[in-house]
Amino acid sequence: MTRSFLRSIPALILTAGLFAQDPKIQLPKLSPTGTVKQSVGLTTIEIVYSRPGVKGREIFGKMIPFGSVWRTGANESTKISLSTPVKLNGTEVPAGTYALYTIPGASEWTIIVYKDPTLWGAYGYDQKNDLFRIPAKPVKLAEPVETFTIDINDIRNESATLNLIWEKTRVPVKLEFESTNKALAQIEAAMAAPGPKSGGFYYSALEFCLVNNVALTKAAAWADQGVVQNPKSGWVVYLKACILAKLGDKPGAVAAARLSAEADKADSELVQASGRLIDSLK
Repeated sequence: MTRSFLRSIPALILTAGLFAQDPKIQLPKLSPTGTVKQSVGLTTIEIVYSRPGVKGREIFGKMIPFGSVWRTGANESTKISLSTPVKLNGTEVPAGTYALYTIPGASEWTIIVYKDPTLWGAYGYDQKNDLFRIPAKPVKLAEPVETFTIDINDIRNESATLNLIWEKTRVPVKLEFESTNKALAQIEAAMAAPGPKSGGFYYSALEFCLVNNVALTKAAAWADQGVVQNPKSGWVVYLKACILAKLGDKPGAVAAARLSAEADKADSELVQASGRLIDSLK
């Protein structure tokens, strides 16, 4: 039974359906559909793909020839949706939904971001519709992976790794995002806007600046603003102490830590955190 005959079967079945109402049956898919949806920073990535198995076959270089365009899965083309622009191995891809094709190779793969996500597999693929071709280096795995897998790992605010994994091959693609500057711009605009803001708002904004080591001098001033609006916000004062410590102002940090403990003596966690900070600055 040839592959061309197998590909003709769906058409034959569809034609037969014009003349008879077949009973409805539900069968397991040979390559079930999988979805990867991951938020990274301020970006959401969603990938929908079909997951074939090795099933005793030799995959790359044989069943999937080196140098040929592959649908990166099975059945329909693999689709990737980006809510914001994302860099793939240094190439910036605009927000949108695309097909994700690949050209496997022994020492290098090509990642293809394709404009038309509606094709069945790579049938009808036309290179003129490539948005980008991006080189990637495969990594040999010690242990085989039976089912084709796409995952997103190594997640940071502004980066992650997209992995294509099957048989004994992993192809990592570095993802880069613009998150910190966008978030900071939102904080600055909100701080400048009139009207009171809660202690929780100030805490989130200060924590972001502290963790990402950005706008620390501004954050210390925002902390003072937050305390004026929320006099009992001991945690806001504590974050100011941490920020001053990071800025190298130990006396100011110690003074703020003592004030944070005094602001809410009933909060034992706050009192202990303030104490530990003071001890670390001695």
